[in-house]
Amino acid sequence: MVVEEQEATGQMRLAVPEELPILPTLENTIFPYIVVPVATENKSIIQIIDAAMEEHKMVGAFGQRGEQQGDTVDSFGEIGTAAAVARMFKLPDGSIRVFLQGVSRIRMKEITQTEPYIRAKVEVVESTLEESKELEALTRNFLGLFQRMVELAPNLPSELGAAALNITDPGNLADFVAAHINLKREEAQDVLATLDVAERLRKLSHFINREVEILEIGSRIQAQIKGDLDKAQREYLIREQIKALQKELGETDERAVEIMELRQKVEEAQLPPEALKEVERELDRLEKMPPSAAEYTMSRTYLDWMISLPWSKSTEDKMDINRASEILDEDHYDLEKVKGRILDYLAVLSLRQDMKAPILCFLGPPGTGKTSMGRSIARALGRNFYRMSLGGIRDEAEIRGHRRTYIGALPGRIIQGIRRAESNNPVFMLDEIDKVGMDFRGDPSAALLEVLDPEQNNAFVDNYLGVPFDLSKVIFITTANVIDPIPPALKDRMEIIELSGYTPLEKLHIARRFLIPRQLKENGLSADQLQITDEAMFKMIESYTREAGVRNLEREIGTVCRKIARKVAAGEEVPDSITVETLIDLLGPERLRVEAIAGEDEIGVATGLAWTPTGGDILFIEATPVKGKGNLILTGKLGEVMQESARAAMTYTRSRAAMLGIEDDFPHNRDVHIHVPAGAIPKDGPSAGVPMTIALISALTKRAVKRDVGMTGEITLRGKVLPVGGIRDKVLAAHRSGIKEIILPKANEKDLDEIPEEVKGDLKFATVENIDQAIGVALKSLEESELPGAPTGV
Repeated sequence: MVVEEQEATGQMRLAVPEELPILPTLENTIFPYIVVPVATENKSIIQIIDAAMEEHKMVGAFGQRGEQQGDTVDSFGEIGTAAAVARMFKLPDGSIRVFLQGVSRIRMKEITQTEPYIRAKVEVVESTLEESKELEALTRNFLGLFQRMVELAPNLPSELGAAALNITDPGNLADFVAAHINLKREEAQDVLATLDVAERLRKLSHFINREVEILEIGSRIQAQIKGDLDKAQREYLIREQIKALQKELGETDERAVEIMELRQKVEEAQLPPEALKEVERELDRLEKMPPSAAEYTMSRTYLDWMISLPWSKSTEDKMDINRASEILDEDHYDLEKVKGRILDYLAVLSLRQDMKAPILCFLGPPGTGKTSMGRSIARALGRNFYRMSLGGIRDEAEIRGHRRTYIGALPGRIIQGIRRAESNNPVFMLDEIDKVGMDFRGDPSAALLEVLDPEQNNAFVDNYLGVPFDLSKVIFITTANVIDPIPPALKDRMEIIELSGYTPLEKLHIARRFLIPRQLKENGLSADQLQITDEAMFKMIESYTREAGVRNLEREIGTVCRKIARKVAAGEEVPDSITVETLIDLLGPERLRVEAIAGEDEIGVATGLAWTPTGGDILFIEATPVKGKGNLILTGKLGEVMQESARAAMTYTRSRAAMLGIEDDFPHNRDVHIHVPAGAIPKDGPSAGVPMTIALISALTKRAVKRDVGMTGEITLRGKVLPVGGIRDKVLAAHRSGIKEIILPKANEKDLDEIPEEVKGDLKFATVENIDQAIGVALKSLEESELPGAPTGV
């Protein structure tokens, strides 16, 4: 039998036996004088309760230190609670429901039994209480905090506050409050183990302060939400009343009509399932949103974009290959490669309707018809055409669009172009793809990787739309002047078709068929008022323009047309036809001269053939020996590769000095200066290796170089001549400059098939494998080289 003992406070307390069955607690911490209900099906706990009922109806409740049950003193908390079994119910399913009442704090001294349950010797530990004004202040503050918490916490009944006011003992008050607030297991164990009542009150005050702060924040949020809901409900009721009044008066709701029209447009747009789902979700939001809301305009703009895109609208391809061929020939002269590729695509499309559109890249100098070819392709296929310039684009969002969260967000220029084209299968031209840049806003060329990949662009996701758009039916055509700036990954996705420069005869045909009629129309003249002879056209081509394309030629024709139009408007006499003499009067003196055939053969000057982004060109390479110490001087703004070619030429010449008839000691008492005009223009590449070597050998051997011989090729230290690129453009430039014979690497002989027949007929080609062969073609003999005024060297 348990005997009651008298506490110092005057309360009766049950006596605690020296040995108790131990009840491990993981969840709830039992505090003295607090009744805790326990419901369990755990057989070991039931066994502990049964043992307690047979003895003193009391257990020792100790919190475990870890998650697993242990059987040593260290496995439990330092302080536990002796709890009396106030009442126990056994339920039919084998579980029990027990009410445990805390009696006092106890400390475990020694474990006396571990099986079938733990028993241990315990001792009662008393709280320490020192009466003081500080303790009274702590207690009052503590009570006030708890009252505030009871007011704010929805799960705490108001009776708890009244019950706390009736507890006079500070220690019992602290235990009472600790049992009814939301403490973590470690925090509750810490409070239980704190024997100093003042310290216990401080710890609990900290925890209650935290809970009160959280509850106050939650209360403010709840009040705000309630206010917003009340406002929304009021607005909803008012709108419904307005609708009822309008219906009674026979008036229509413009907003409802607007939503209805939008839904009708969505049905007509025939959106794919994923896009339709997004649009319907946005429509539902728009219907519930007041027009004055900040997001109303953004949502409406998004819906307009989604509805206006040609998701399922396609133009029908015209499968007549002969008609397409006639249109391409009608719009452009030559360009057989491009025309053939388009006709191939059209032929395959007629046999297989679901083929993926090609990604073409027209590569060539300015003015060769790359952009206008795109329009002709669209006309031949019967498709819509859209051109987008990529020059100077540095923002990735220009391609992929901005996210809708940004103010003023719009789709990227790809989606904008599809909308303007009004079909999902246009001919889409990306002009100047080699001019794309990058900065801190991203790399637009990386965003183009998905657009220009037939395997990926069937699900292109614009950041603004947020849903895939099928670009696989679009014929993308890109243009570029230079291939090098295009990233390799992007280059790999495109089929590159090169458009080289035109010959003078081709330019004449283009001018007759396209340029002159267009300029006559733009300047208000008729064909009878302006006739230009072939001789005048050739003069304009050779002496007033020097280019791979025909853009400057059209400008000069336009100048002639404006001069004639001025005479017609003034009533002056107009010449029957424009001859060479008349042309000089209209355009002024010749601006360009044919460099290669002017003057006489010179020593130390070789004519090289170069390639530039605007087509081919010729350059003169000069070499002169002067007194010095064997240095090689290079000028003319030469790049690293070109400087290395000059050094290779110098080394080869020194190694062959004896065979070439050059003094053995020339490197020791002479410097060699190699210069390439014009000095302000950067130059680079290996193609100048052969002309540099020829110029150097000419200067050292006093043998003149034939001025009507142009040359190109890379050299090695052994004198081998290696192949180079841009042969067609270089040959056309040589032909324009009046060169009669061209030295080419033997490996470039296959490239002569691309040269027009009328050009090949005017030129003589010498294909060489080494410098010795080039010397035999380019240099004159020593006797023939004794020219008046020729430099004698040092």
